[in-house]
Amino acid sequence: MRLIFLALLVLFVLIQYPLWLGQGGWFAAWNLQEEVAEQQSVNDGLRARNQAMQAEVDDLRSGTQASEERARRQLGLMQDEEVFIQILPGTESGAASSASSASTD
Repeated sequence: MRLIFLALLVLFVLIQYPLWLGQGGWFAAWNLQEEVAEQQSVNDGLRARNQAMQAEVDDLRSGTQASEERARRQLGLMQDEEVFIQILPGTESGAASSASSASTD
């Protein structure tokens, strides 16, 4: 009786091995589910980026405002009646040196 029990137990373990640890087993399926979830999050980010780019393309195709804004921002262009004013940031060492030179004069 003991021998039959051990033989059945060994057969049971041999049958269960491919189910749990085999190529298409549960652990492989769980790993694939995790990879699918990660890839879906990457795809969602890329989909959002593509939608933003498509909206920008549609805006550039439909109106002149977007192309005008791009020309101003990227190329520094301006219209005929506009005046361009650029304010340079000052440094403390430059302000201190000009103040000390003014006091010595």
